[in-house]
Amino acid sequence: MKKNILLLTFLLIAFYGIAQEKIVYDVKFQGHKKNKVGFLRNYVSVRNGDKLDSLKLDQDVILLKRLAGITHAYYQVFYSHDNLYNIYFNIEENFTLIPNANLWTTTNEQIAYKIGLYDYNFLGRNIAFGGFYQNNGFDSYGINLRAPNLFTRNFGVAINHQNWTSQEPLYFDDGSANYKYSNTSFEVLALYQINFKHRLQFGINVFKEEYDYINGITSDAIPQNLSLDKQMLKFVYEYDGLNYYYQYVEGYKNTLYLQYVTTENNFQDNFLIGWSDFLYFERVGEKGNWANRFRFGVASNNASPFAPFSVDNNLNIRGVGNIIDRGTASLVLNSEYRYTLYEKDWFILQGNGFIDTGTWRNPGGSFSDFINSENFRIYPGVGLRFIHKRIFNAIFRIDYGYGVTKNSSSGIVFGIGQYF
Repeated sequence: MKKNILLLTFLLIAFYGIAQEKIVYDVKFQGHKKNKVGFLRNYVSVRNGDKLDSLKLDQDVILLKRLAGITHAYYQVFYSHDNLYNIYFNIEENFTLIPNANLWTTTNEQIAYKIGLYDYNFLGRNIAFGGFYQNNGFDSYGINLRAPNLFTRNFGVAINHQNWTSQEPLYFDDGSANYKYSNTSFEVLALYQINFKHRLQFGINVFKEEYDYINGITSDAIPQNLSLDKQMLKFVYEYDGLNYYYQYVEGYKNTLYLQYVTTENNFQDNFLIGWSDFLYFERVGEKGNWANRFRFGVASNNASPFAPFSVDNNLNIRGVGNIIDRGTASLVLNSEYRYTLYEKDWFILQGNGFIDTGTWRNPGGSFSDFINSENFRIYPGVGLRFIHKRIFNAIFRIDYGYGVTKNSSSGIVFGIGQYF
């Protein structure tokens, strides 16, 4: 009898405990104007009727802050009735309709410009849509659509078309030559979010490359005019453990890129290329941020002037110059300390000191090329960031890099957004 009474008492206590679990009654959003409530409700993981879980809510806040249309977010929990609670997500929106304008001088002293317009939160549903026009002596344009949540919360698509023309150097044993390079491409990618931290992209890019000789040395091995039809299979895996607080970033992220390019011609074989970007960020005190990027890339080691990895100001080493060399493998480490010098309302002035280092494997060479002094580059430098707190990616940067290794140069690099 006593055993039955104890068992009944235990069951009543367990049932009462379950009945008194805190349950989500409703999910609400505050502070939104452009962002659509329907999209936001589907984007976060918490649902009406779920058990109240602070870990899940913390993850949803991080996800919201990763959206281009949101600069900051936090949640509040309010009692409704019985054991039911309302969840309020409070958001601060970014302005996401961003014009783009750049002006620079090319290597042959021509004035070049690029203009564009992108909405990174098109229709209030985290869709990036826009395009650009560029003239650097040649006409180029691109149109891009990226909708990662188009079909479901986890599944979307990206569609890109680009017609790009520029003057590109090709490097031979005895020197280099300048070619007019054209690339016309169509790309379709499937975008899939596995969970909170893991994402996939995969698809195909069909493109045509054309090379037309301008000046420099010539080679019997490479024609002065060349047209190549190619297809690229593309795969990207992303682990994202970053957390944002306005201009500050913490955590780490790794992105793996794999591409397989097929072509039918006598000057290039099919080749595989892959690289990994590992990012690590750490808050230092109240105003400091230590940022790091380590990139390792390797491709099929063809002895060809068309090597896929380039040494370039805007890609890997600030101050080195525009496409000064090419390789079939690369090691690059970028490390910088960012410090907020001034902050008031929407404006932030950030300074940084950096060191960019890198080395390359020559086309057809070996990995011992990594320690060849002719390939190794070290560029320390300083820079400034002018940041608008409430406009997506509204960061104007200027960096000065000074080479300290053999045959180094120096230079100023301008750009939009953080370098990495």
